[in-house]
Amino acid sequence: MTNDVLIIGGGVIGLAIAIELKLRGTKVTVLSRDFHAAATHAAAGMLAPDAENIPNQAMQELCWRSRSIYADWTQKLEQLTGLNTGYWPCGILAPVFSEEEGERGRKGEGGNYHNYSLTPPLPHSSPSAYWLDREAIHQYQPGLGEVVGGWWYPEDAQVDNQALAKALLGAVQSLGVELKEGIATEGIIQQQGQVVGVQTNAGILHAEHYVLATGAWSNQLFPLPVRPIKGQMLSVRVPEFVAELPLARILFGQDIYIVPRRDRRIIIGATSEDVGFTGQNTPAGIQTLLQHAIRLYPQIQHYPIEELWWGFRPATPDELPILGTSPCKNLTFAVGHYRNGILLAPVTAELIADLMCEQKSDSLLSHFHYSRFQAKSSTPNQMLTHPANFSATLTPPPHTLSAISQLSIPDSPLVIAGKTFTSRLMTGTGKYRNIEEMQQSVVESGCQIVTVAVRRVQTNAPGHEGLAEALDWTKIWMLPNTAGCKTAEEAIRVARLGREMAKLLGQEDNNFVKLEVIPDPKYLLPDPIGTLQAAEQLVKEGFAVLPYINADPMLAKHLEEVGCATVMPLASPIGSGQGLKTIANIQIIIENATVPVVVDAGIGSPSEAAQAMEMGADALLINSAIALAQNPPLMARAMNMAAVAGRLAYLAGRMPIKNYANASSPLTGTITN
Repeated sequence: MTNDVLIIGGGVIGLAIAIELKLRGTKVTVLSRDFHAAATHAAAGMLAPDAENIPNQAMQELCWRSRSIYADWTQKLEQLTGLNTGYWPCGILAPVFSEEEGERGRKGEGGNYHNYSLTPPLPHSSPSAYWLDREAIHQYQPGLGEVVGGWWYPEDAQVDNQALAKALLGAVQSLGVELKEGIATEGIIQQQGQVVGVQTNAGILHAEHYVLATGAWSNQLFPLPVRPIKGQMLSVRVPEFVAELPLARILFGQDIYIVPRRDRRIIIGATSEDVGFTGQNTPAGIQTLLQHAIRLYPQIQHYPIEELWWGFRPATPDELPILGTSPCKNLTFAVGHYRNGILLAPVTAELIADLMCEQKSDSLLSHFHYSRFQAKSSTPNQMLTHPANFSATLTPPPHTLSAISQLSIPDSPLVIAGKTFTSRLMTGTGKYRNIEEMQQSVVESGCQIVTVAVRRVQTNAPGHEGLAEALDWTKIWMLPNTAGCKTAEEAIRVARLGREMAKLLGQEDNNFVKLEVIPDPKYLLPDPIGTLQAAEQLVKEGFAVLPYINADPMLAKHLEEVGCATVMPLASPIGSGQGLKTIANIQIIIENATVPVVVDAGIGSPSEAAQAMEMGADALLINSAIALAQNPPLMARAMNMAAVAGRLAYLAGRMPIKNYANASSPLTGTITN
């Protein structure tokens, strides 16, 4: 039995779980950043597992189960609060516009769970759906457009989402759940596989167990593949002079749904836009909704528009929720409900409460576990070749310089934050033409550390799709970076996500972060003050910080003093390929540093890479010069050899530079006249 629970997220899912846990005797606290910003308020409240024609069997079962307990659940809320939730088992009518569409529907063909289908077909397992022909459907629902028939789903229903939100809020308050409104969660603090606190704008909060129920914002706190899908909606009102309500059931049509309320409102929705957290209604979005709605139910064009709004659905790659246990023993996931958050609230609350209070894991939960998104290695086993950079016990590949294996080289390995590496070349994953080129280049580079932009992986940015699965993270050490962060606060938050991303990929002890704070969009020069501030905080949180900086010897020393694991001065502006433009300052940094110095950014050719290593740099991080080469894998091999050559030259010791010539051949024994 878990006695003290902190729920992060005050939407319908978080509040539903809070109520169920409280009713079972648990002390519950809910953190809510903005109650009115939750997707709950932007929904239509459809309870439509049949009309949606959900193809995934486990998801279909989950939705059916939730719909079956909805009447009792809303009645319980109404008894607790005295508030009406607007639950209405009105059924859903799904008209079609052509005989061909209707025929597909009768045969159970077509349908698309990703969008509202052109013809909602007969569900594979729903015996309660009825086909209505042209005459029957127009008789059953007068006023429809030029439809030829449609499907009637009598068991589907609706709830007034705004009324439900008020009832949930009233229930948590009446039961004594502590609701902390206006509290923004900034990070989840972890130690040894457990959550030990939650960092908020009001300080650190502690509990015995934690629940993540933060909807579309979930991957800002934990590296889960949840992204926002914007939906625009509007409502119209049936004029008072219309004596009877013209609609008594939901209409579910071509890319549109029309949901009548008993208070004379009619909800029209919804667009589906993958635009991040870009808010506001747009003329194009509202126009599209109105065109589809008027085609389906023409007289709606005469009703006055009452309100416009938008919201963000929490979508996962497979459009299924993430429920149950997490990588942390005392953290439970309840996120990613996409379009079915309202529908799935009661069953989610029940399953999560069973899991936490009784350690009872329903068999359905296994289908929604976060592990389904964990990386499956697609990289060949020969990853991390080039033992010229590795230990002498490995067999060198064909392209390794054969002379190296015959030499006894008095060199120490590269040690960063107590972890030993024998390769001194780090690479990146951005700017490649495709994933395959990136994979081949990583192999040819022989690197042991690969840096990954946390934000781009989390958002599946172009060029980063499938990146987490593309490399074999059992053989490569991930270096999450905070690319794209303009402030120290942003960088700290993204660093925390990066640590969790590494854990999800199997690197439980990875606390590395390449710290980048770059507010300047033109020259991409790092902010020294923001970098130092972020580094101080991250070091306190146990990170091994590898800060990307200007070649500033004083800043490098300050960063070393606050506990950074390396310093990473730039050779020239990032991605410029200008080569070593800051040699003098880098030399000073190398001479005074007691932590590894990694030259990062601007190197454009292997000769420049070798020169940096000859200066005494401990390692190099090279991305653009490899990714943008005409043959990236070949350039990766060249950079590998350059790093090796430069290190060997540094160890060998350069000949002194003289101001005059010195003949190579001896002068004694020469022939004279």
